[in-house]
Amino acid sequence: MAAFHPIGVLFVCMGNICRSPMAEAVFHHMVQEAGLADHIHTDSAGTGGWHAGERPHPSTLAVLRRHGIDASGQRARQVTINDFTQFDYIVAMDNDNLVDMARFHPEAHVRACLLLDYVPDVPVREVPDPYYNGRFEEVFNLVTVGGRGLLQHIRERERL
Repeated sequence: MAAFHPIGVLFVCMGNICRSPMAEAVFHHMVQEAGLADHIHTDSAGTGGWHAGERPHPSTLAVLRRHGIDASGQRARQVTINDFTQFDYIVAMDNDNLVDMARFHPEAHVRACLLLDYVPDVPVREVPDPYYNGRFEEVFNLVTVGGRGLLQHIRERERL
């Protein structure tokens, strides 16, 4: 009998302190609520490594806390080439993240997609970076909608 391996989902943004850790925390919360924590493993990373080892941005943590979601154990890290073999779903926050991932793996453009690709009726395709605009609550709303769409996709595709 083959060994069971949980489905891996990696969320990616630029520095891994705002959007991707928020998306990871929100999605992980959804996975737990759905009773699928043994089946789906989540993580996040940044295309840049300048925040490696840091906790998520204080405003990211504040928004998550307001919504009852914990991200206290998260630490920023940079994407690695191994992520492309270890994760089944590589989910970027914006098109720049998709382009930047090509530095790490030649098939990044095939392996990765945008989070909001899982929600066709949302009027935006990219999750904006709140590091520059301060709109952390808007990002929370987008990653929540995107996370729901992604979870539904995974449940259907993986028969969970």
